[in-house]
Amino acid sequence: MSAEGPANASEYIVHHLTNLTVGEGFWTFNLDTLFISITLGSIALALFRIAAKNATAGVPGKLQNFVELMVVFVDTQVKDSFHGRSALIAPLGLTIFIWVFLMNFMDLLPVDLLPVVAGWMGVPYLRVVPTTDLNLTFAMSITVFLLMIFYSIKIKGAVGFAKELLFHPFGKWLLPVNLILKLVEELAKPISLALRLFGNLYAGELIFILIALLPWWLQFSLGLPWAIFHILIITLQAFIFMMLTIVYLSMAHEDH
Repeated sequence: MSAEGPANASEYIVHHLTNLTVGEGFWTFNLDTLFISITLGSIALALFRIAAKNATAGVPGKLQNFVELMVVFVDTQVKDSFHGRSALIAPLGLTIFIWVFLMNFMDLLPVDLLPVVAGWMGVPYLRVVPTTDLNLTFAMSITVFLLMIFYSIKIKGAVGFAKELLFHPFGKWLLPVNLILKLVEELAKPISLALRLFGNLYAGELIFILIALLPWWLQFSLGLPWAIFHILIITLQAFIFMMLTIVYLSMAHEDH
């Protein structure tokens, strides 16, 4: 936040919804999204590495208990939903769930906390919830989409993948219709995956900003219940993103 601060409620809202950017046009980078997402990913990676290095067959510590719980939880979801064989899917699912949850969790921090600290250091804007940035959610969903194409070609072969695009579901006599329907179906997956995560977190962020504009006694009475409810939302959105990724990759592994 700037030293002067916003002059009114509209400026306050716009300020909190503005990313710290560098560059122009297509080559515009949201520095706050990159910094916070990479930092959170690095923290998660470091904690899991510490837990793995210090793992013991005896009485486990709290960190080891947590990591084992997460691994078993994700492994169960993969076994229930993924019907192929791949060494990538379970680690990918675990990474997505933990990373997306941590990015979502930033929404529970006080609205002005990090922007004010950044303002003290001369940083004019700081948007602290990476998943409210459409660029990040689309980057993640497009990565999942590319993995879907890769595994479809790997499992079915280029010819088999082409046949699936051209001949399903109505056979060779309706080839143009099959292709259009298949393209719409496949493109809808990354679009819906990105927009669902972005929309839910953007709405949550906006509600927290609006609550921050209220008198202090209303902030507490409304902010606390919303924060408690929002814990469910951020966890659910991380779970949904993980599960849809697993399901989409499972479908890519199915050879018709």
